[in-house]
Amino acid sequence: MPRPLGELEDAVMTRVWQWNRPVTVREVLEDLQQERSIAYTTVMTVMDNLHQKGWVRREVEGRAYRYTAVSTRAAYSAALMNEAWARSDNPAAALVAFFGMMSQEQREALDDAVRMVQRDTSPTAPAPPEEGAGGPGDEER
Repeated sequence: MPRPLGELEDAVMTRVWQWNRPVTVREVLEDLQQERSIAYTTVMTVMDNLHQKGWVRREVEGRAYRYTAVSTRAAYSAALMNEAWARSDNPAAALVAFFGMMSQEQREALDDAVRMVQRDTSPTAPAPPEEGAGGPGDEER
């Protein structure tokens, strides 16, 4: 996974992700200028850097480029979480701590996500029980 986005890179990518269409430097600049004073060349450099890093692709349109996100914000967020989890010396403890930081709304979203993954990965036919694993005729004890 590439390194996390910097503050200005994230501000630019947020717009690219939200708009979900090819965007120009001028469009991003005008939106950013509602929040801060920033030069056209700064935004152009950031978008070029994002292209060089593989975050956006670009196509020439007239004398300008149109930039499109290569992946979604969700995929970016997932990659950051996976990277952080993979670096932990105790992944289970890291998950417990992470879950402890979650709001009720986030826990519900996690429950929904787990159900979706389980549904997508569940086999179409049940696997035969392993020998001695409580097959037909065995009683619960």
